[in-house]
Amino acid sequence: MPKPTKGPRLGGGPAHERLLLANLAASLFIHKSITTTETKAKRLRPLAERLVTFGKRGDLHARRRVLSVIGNKEAVHELFTEIAPLVADRPGGYTRITKIGNRKGDNAPMAVIELVLEPVNPKAKKAAASSKPAAKAAAPVEEAPVEEAPAEDVVDAGAESPEEGAAAEAVAEDAVVADDTAEEAAADEAKA
Repeated sequence: MPKPTKGPRLGGGPAHERLLLANLAASLFIHKSITTTETKAKRLRPLAERLVTFGKRGDLHARRRVLSVIGNKEAVHELFTEIAPLVADRPGGYTRITKIGNRKGDNAPMAVIELVLEPVNPKAKKAAASSKPAAKAAAPVEEAPVEEAPAEDVVDAGAESPEEGAAAEAVAEDAVVADDTAEEAAADEAKA
C-alpha cells in the first residue's frame, strides 16, 4: 500500500482515500459546511479549493473534470450554479477550518470545514492600496525647502504653556547671540 504524497493516510488505500475525499467534497458543496476530523478537513481543503476554482471557470470541460472527481451530479450542479457565482470575486481561500474540540467517543480532534461565501470586502483592499501611494506622495512634500519665518511668528508646538514657549525662545536667542559673539571674537583675532 503506497503512502500518500501529502498528509496522513486516510482509509485503507489510495482508491479508498480518493473516494472518501470525493464524498467529503460532495457533502461540503451540498451542505456548505460539514463536521469531520481535523485530519480529514485538512486533506479535504486543497481538493475543495481546486474544485471551486474549476467551478469558477464554468465551462463544460471544467464541469466534466469536477464530475470525474466527485461523481455526484447534484454536488457538481450546486458548485457550478450556486457556489461559483458567490466566490467569483474571491482570489482564493474558499474554505475555512474551525477546530471544535474532541469527539466524545474516541477523543478524536474535530473540526468544521465550511465554504467562505461572504463577499470580498473591497474597502480593505482599497484602503491598503491607497495608503501606499499616500505615503509615497507625503515623502517628497517633507523634503521641500521651508522658508524661515520671523522669530515672533514661530510657535513652539511642543510647549505646554506660553511661559515655557517664551523660555524656549529666550534660550534659542541666547544660543544665537553666543554664536554671534564667538564669531566676532574669532574675526577680531584674525584681524590682530
